Amino acid sequence: MSVQPSRIDGHGVFAAEPIPARRKIGEMRGELISVAEARRRIKGRARIHMVEVSERRAIDATNSDGPLRYINHSCQPNAVLRIRQGRAEFYAIRDIEPGEELTADYGESHHEGRLRCACGASNCKGRL
Repeated sequence: MSVQPSRIDGHGVFAAEPIPARRKIGEMRGELISVAEARRRIKGRARIHMVEVSERRAIDATNSDGPLRYINHSCQPNAVLRIRQGRAEFYAIRDIEPGEELTADYGESHHEGRLRCACGASNCKGRL
């Protein structure tokens, strides 16, 4: 995986080699914090690198050097986020080609519908 400028937003993470469907891509790593602390930290931020992994815990990847903190949203993603035993893991939904940007559907996000979606998918919902 490599981090490069993204046409979707800021930086993105791109496949360095083919990734077969259903393969685990990796996990987002960062500081394990409370959900209350995560919600406090995101106030006023344009870019959010956090995932709630339970009702009480969240991962803050803001200062992580892991590339998956740069996975951008798409309304037609090629990866899915699965929360497993307090970890944020990404899996390929379909075969992913080298050079292709890795994307996931953020679903319900901390942006609460205020952020314009720039994924460019034909089925784009327009907002996050």
